[in-house]
Amino acid sequence: MFALRHLRLQAKVQMHLPYLTSISAATINTSTTTTTTKHMPAVPARVLIGTHTQASNYRRQRLLLLEKHMSQWTPHQRTSTTLSTPTEPSNSPDKSTSLLQQLAAATKPYAQLMRIDRPIGTYLLFWPCGWSIALSAEAGCWPDLTMLGLFATGALIMRGAGCTINDMWDRDIDAKVERTRNRPLASGQITQFDAIVFLSAQLSLGLLVLVQLNWQSILLGASSLGLVITYPLMKRVTYWPQLVLGMCFNWGALLGWCATQGSVNLDACLPLYLSGVCWTIVYDTIYAHQDKLDDLQIGVKSTALRFGENTKAWLSCFTAAMLTGLSAAGYACDQTLPYYAAVGVVGAHLVQQIYSLNIDNPTDCAKKFISNHQVGLILFLGIVLGTLLKSDDAKTQRRSSTATSTATYVPLPQSKPDVIS
Repeated sequence: MFALRHLRLQAKVQMHLPYLTSISAATINTSTTTTTTKHMPAVPARVLIGTHTQASNYRRQRLLLLEKHMSQWTPHQRTSTTLSTPTEPSNSPDKSTSLLQQLAAATKPYAQLMRIDRPIGTYLLFWPCGWSIALSAEAGCWPDLTMLGLFATGALIMRGAGCTINDMWDRDIDAKVERTRNRPLASGQITQFDAIVFLSAQLSLGLLVLVQLNWQSILLGASSLGLVITYPLMKRVTYWPQLVLGMCFNWGALLGWCATQGSVNLDACLPLYLSGVCWTIVYDTIYAHQDKLDDLQIGVKSTALRFGENTKAWLSCFTAAMLTGLSAAGYACDQTLPYYAAVGVVGAHLVQQIYSLNIDNPTDCAKKFISNHQVGLILFLGIVLGTLLKSDDAKTQRRSSTATSTATYVPLPQSKPDVIS
């Protein structure tokens, strides 16, 4: 009889166990609005035959065991709905984003090697090409946009190739200069072999752009490669490396005209080329003043060290020579008023640069150097406007010459034929 009573109690406990479990879970999670479901491991029921005290002890042990299991269980929260929803993993890494980050980290040293983050060099290399293409345009016409696009692409590629060559030559020197010690080759981010492979790719792309031009331009463009390679060595042997840089950077003044006309008009291109060389000496001397203290310690030469305290006087002379050459080029191309107005604005810009320059302040030198991008743009706009207005002047001149020839025309008297009688 005692055993039957125990079985009834056991059945009652098992019947009310889910309800007790939910009540206990609700008590634990009173601070949240979600319900908690717990799964208790099955405990086999036993039938005890004995005294009432033994049954009470057994129930007490089961309750203690149940409380122990409940205290050790980790609650699994569910939403207020009956069906549970799968929990999404938090902060899961995005594979595509991670791949892009790795690619950006791998290409960053190469972008720094070709100075993508400093486009001023590309601008300064492009503007002489743009001047020449615009000067070679027919009267009243816009410059050839296809040629401008090709030369802009070539300027980007070849400027990067020039920077790669320069850093390969100057790897040991750059490591000793404060401004350049973090360059990829000097800091060891890229090996010399990596730089050679990258340079080969750049030159291949440059050749791909060059072969889009006529064969005269291909030969003329390829002949400038010697200047590109030897320029970085000039600072070791002469105080005039900026002169060699000017000869290299302004080669486009000859190449642009040849690409559009099939030959080089020396009457227009030679003064334009020499003007560009003088301009390069001006802005690169300003640039070289940033590193003159390091150059003195290392033994590197530059026009900044050559001119010294007389820098402003020297730069004024080169500015005057530049303006003279630009005027001669405009005269050879029959340019109009907008062109000469642009030449005047360029002169005023350079004069302001020179006489407000602080050669002992690297920040001011860098600011003046970057502002030369405006010089190239102003002159380019002047050439374009001057060429567009050339058509009206040509028509007026043609009409006046036609009127003059008509006014001075004197008809000859017509003699009557002799009649033979």
